[in-house]
Amino acid sequence: MASIADIRKPVETEWKRYERLMQEGMEADERVQQAVLKYIAARSGKQLRPLIVLLCAQICNPITDKTLRAAVALEMLHNASLVHDDVVDNSDTRRGQPAVHTQWSNKVAVLTGDYMLAKVISLIAEVRNIRILEIVSDLGKSLSSGEMLQLHAGQSMWIDEERYLKVIDQKTARLFQSCAEAGAESAGCTPRQRTALREYGRLLGLCFQIKDDIFDYSDLEEIGKPTMSDLRDGKVTLPLIIALKRAPQPEAEEIRLKGEQVCTANLSKEEETRILEEIKSFVLRFKGDEYAVQQMLAYKKKATEALSVFRDSAEKSSLLALLDFAINRVQ
Repeated sequence: MASIADIRKPVETEWKRYERLMQEGMEADERVQQAVLKYIAARSGKQLRPLIVLLCAQICNPITDKTLRAAVALEMLHNASLVHDDVVDNSDTRRGQPAVHTQWSNKVAVLTGDYMLAKVISLIAEVRNIRILEIVSDLGKSLSSGEMLQLHAGQSMWIDEERYLKVIDQKTARLFQSCAEAGAESAGCTPRQRTALREYGRLLGLCFQIKDDIFDYSDLEEIGKPTMSDLRDGKVTLPLIIALKRAPQPEAEEIRLKGEQVCTANLSKEEETRILEEIKSFVLRFKGDEYAVQQMLAYKKKATEALSVFRDSAEKSSLLALLDFAINRVQ
């Protein structure tokens, strides 16, 4: 599996320009806000989204200033949504470190997220491209709608596969799709190329999120979040959904009750761990994780086919390597 550094090589020179522009964007005059932005920047992760923007631009034509500003705007929108989501979800950690609202307060987190969104608007105004403005605006609405859908899935935390796919499509998949489409638009790709890259981005996002959800049922120590963390937060993902569908009804109902206990009851640490291990064993026994892997590989195949409209190039190889990275990563 290629490393992110290897995948980034075709756009390495432009990546340095992106990093400088991103650093400028993550600045503020107010002392506390500057400290928070510095904290967020230091924990920015792999920055796959701006990398997608740059690769999807350069596979068509040379990267422009519009490309770089769109990449910064989309990464800032992503980070702002994470800050807000952690407040909404009451998640204490982000990438293994204290979340912003944990390190400071809910008010500081919300206001910093708002400040970053204002920066996004400023950057997109500088791009002066109506279609990119529409892409970023639609993404902001989709991220919010996806979070609301996840919060209010119904009277029960238990959702079916269709609802699960709708949630991850509106959140992770739409984010990756928007990055790919903005990159293509910024470089003047043809309508056929833009359509192909838009579909590639959407499918890459689905692969990425399903892999995240498979991690919940993994024993790997390198994972950047505790296993079974989604269920602790009341989020039911594809491996458990499928296991519940395959299991005999009485056993499935028993697991549902135990899942609700984890989310709502004041359990001791030992009792919670015991129940979570039982649910994990249930998922593995009914091969919910294997089904999720099969779906992920099917999406990868479709994403690879979407790129068939492009001739072979270093950029195409990197986009294909991103698919391999998404499904084979351990973090």
